[in-house]
Amino acid sequence: MNPFQIQDTLNRRLFLRNSAAALSSTALGSLMAETSSANLHHAPKAKRVIYLFQSGAPSQMDLFDPKPQMAAQRGKDLPESIRKGQRLTTMTSGQKSFPVAPSMFKFARHGQGGTWLSELWKHLPSVADELCVVRSMYTEAINHDPAITFCQTGSQLAGRPSIGSWLSYGLGSVNRDLPAYVVLTSFGTGRPDDQPLYDRLWSSGFLPTQHQGVKFRNKGDPVLYLTNPSGVPREVRRGMLDELATLNQRDHAAFGDPETATRISQYEMAFRMQTSVPDLVDISKEPKSVLDLYGPDVMKPGTYAANCLLARRLAERDVRCIQLFHMGWDHHGGLPKAIQGQINDTDQATTGLIKDLKQRGLLEDTLIVWGGEFGRTIYSQGALTETNYGRDHHPRCFSIFMAGAGVKKGMTLGATDDYCYNITEDPVHVHDLNATIMHLLGVDHERLTYRFQGRDYRLTDIHGHAVKKVLA
Repeated sequence: MNPFQIQDTLNRRLFLRNSAAALSSTALGSLMAETSSANLHHAPKAKRVIYLFQSGAPSQMDLFDPKPQMAAQRGKDLPESIRKGQRLTTMTSGQKSFPVAPSMFKFARHGQGGTWLSELWKHLPSVADELCVVRSMYTEAINHDPAITFCQTGSQLAGRPSIGSWLSYGLGSVNRDLPAYVVLTSFGTGRPDDQPLYDRLWSSGFLPTQHQGVKFRNKGDPVLYLTNPSGVPREVRRGMLDELATLNQRDHAAFGDPETATRISQYEMAFRMQTSVPDLVDISKEPKSVLDLYGPDVMKPGTYAANCLLARRLAERDVRCIQLFHMGWDHHGGLPKAIQGQINDTDQATTGLIKDLKQRGLLEDTLIVWGGEFGRTIYSQGALTETNYGRDHHPRCFSIFMAGAGVKKGMTLGATDDYCYNITEDPVHVHDLNATIMHLLGVDHERLTYRFQGRDYRLTDIHGHAVKKVLA
């Protein structure tokens, strides 16, 4: 390297170092401080959200969207006038026919609002008047991974920040002893070998990594290294972290890397979690009446029921965003039996969570969202028999429900055609759902942005609007 090249390199390093220091001086202060209303744009209805994500895509016409007229169409080919040449997955694109598969399950209306629910639900009808069902959801992706990524980040391509990370970045934390964004996962009995989940689904993307979701483990300590090594008392640990913080602060002053500030913040959070997390997961003092709300699996760590109870305990400790990912809904075959397994996992626990939050006064400022990444086809994937059918992926319409803070109770929004294939009233895009969640938390989704690589990004990209019809 000649002297001119050496000087150019030094100049670049000096410029980058000084620029980084200038750009991140404000970031360090914000990362080290806990705040509860950093980017409130209007009065919030909800303080927190519990997102019960049903990974694999629940079948809407077997759970929420009855189509009794399909009984007369059983086994007949789905009309081209309904399919309209829409995209198919490779799993059914080679089928010579698309036999209509009516649901095997009966439906009934529940609550004062007359919400339609499948007979599969044994417990959810008891809270029907708390539910806001949206039957007219639609999305852009037709395969699981891009569709789940789209729901969580607003993009089918991996790398963008998740919704929980956006909320952590925009609103900060209320409880300084726990992360603002916590993730829990569980395996369904409906299909134990279901689609995998990836940590990038709760990643902070290009946001500071302080805002990424903290995943609690299903076995053993929920977070690694909650206890100090043998022979290392807490005061020694505290002293070590103080010395380490001094070194990191010097490094930050010299180079201005925002990730150094994040590292300092996360070391402090980890130290506080050594006390807060054991108390959080200790359910020994929960009364039997409460445990019974969630069902018999509540005492089995890592189950959906146990995670629902943990979600309530996180909510009462003011964790901002709590996400439960429950796998097992990918029912390409054997749907009638498999979906009953999924309902056995989720029905009582979901209902118990709503009831538990309500009896504690927490449902008033907690938003609950239940739903998956897309819907299912009315036609059967593969052979249709008297007692068996499967359903392929369907992004053009699906159902979700919300409950709690700021949403109308006992109502149903949207409608689909007779074949549950196309939306006929009040379409709601995934961007619209995310905009509505943010609106209820006091955030204007168009104003919460982050500049990255010369462009302002937001969760909803350049789309979406809060769905006013569901707002209380």
